[in-house]
Amino acid sequence: MAEPVPGPTAVRRPPTLAATLALLAATGAWGSTFVVVKNAIARMPVMEFLAWRFAIATVLLALVRPRAVARLDRGGRRAGVVLGVALGAGYITQTLGLATTPASVSGFITGMFVVFTPLTAALLLRRPVGRTAWTAVAVATVGLALLSLHGFSLGWGELLTLACALAFALHIVGLGEWSTPADAVGLAVVQLSTVTVLCAACSGRGLLRPPPVDGVWVALALTAVAATAVAFLVQTWAQAHLAPTRAAIVMTMEPVFAGVFGVWLGGDRLGSRPLLGGALVLAAMLLVEIDPRAQTLGPSLGSSW
Repeated sequence: MAEPVPGPTAVRRPPTLAATLALLAATGAWGSTFVVVKNAIARMPVMEFLAWRFAIATVLLALVRPRAVARLDRGGRRAGVVLGVALGAGYITQTLGLATTPASVSGFITGMFVVFTPLTAALLLRRPVGRTAWTAVAVATVGLALLSLHGFSLGWGELLTLACALAFALHIVGLGEWSTPADAVGLAVVQLSTVTVLCAACSGRGLLRPPPVDGVWVALALTAVAATAVAFLVQTWAQAHLAPTRAAIVMTMEPVFAGVFGVWLGGDRLGSRPLLGGALVLAAMLLVEIDPRAQTLGPSLGSSW
């Protein structure tokens, strides 16, 4: 008797839409923190605030999945440290650059990670970037300029912020390569703990002082839980399913969310220019989302780490 011919194998599509929406939610959480953080860092040094924020987030994730880091192999832990160094370098150079750079200019230059991400992916991974993705990058860059750029001068602060954008691009590309859904929690814990150590070291103090009670603990709780522990866990999971360029374009929605929350919570007013900029950023995200060639990139360097 002849063996039955197996039927066609069902192809399970990667959850790219779910990953995009999840990353969009994480970006919304980051955008919502601007008003809260602005008030908190007026009461304590920025680096100490960041160190406490990432330390609390690290502890929370470690408590949720105590054995998550132990389940990572040596390569996974090493990748987490490298990603944490890139992420921490981005936060630190951005903060140092803000000392001499207007916040609006800093926001625009930081958003240039949307340009550096496809360039970094093409150079390091030798992966071509499609015409649609480059078009979306250009549209997002114009949108970011309309959102935040009011005059521009190149000095040390701007150069440091440019280094921040490059560091964030490296983090996005690396996370897209090394993240897997199964290792998301462990990889997030290693990254956040690495950022904690870097920020604590840059604070210039051997031991961190307890934050002042007035309003800062509330800001720390909000940013550590929603905008750090949850958001970076979501980003780590989402980028296991998204191409780096696609993820970068989604993340350019952060200043849009910042503007929305600034109007809602901070009493800011938006004119026609930032509204047009926000519309262009949203258009860029939709453009790359509907492109059928913007598929996922599976991890290809994980085995080498």
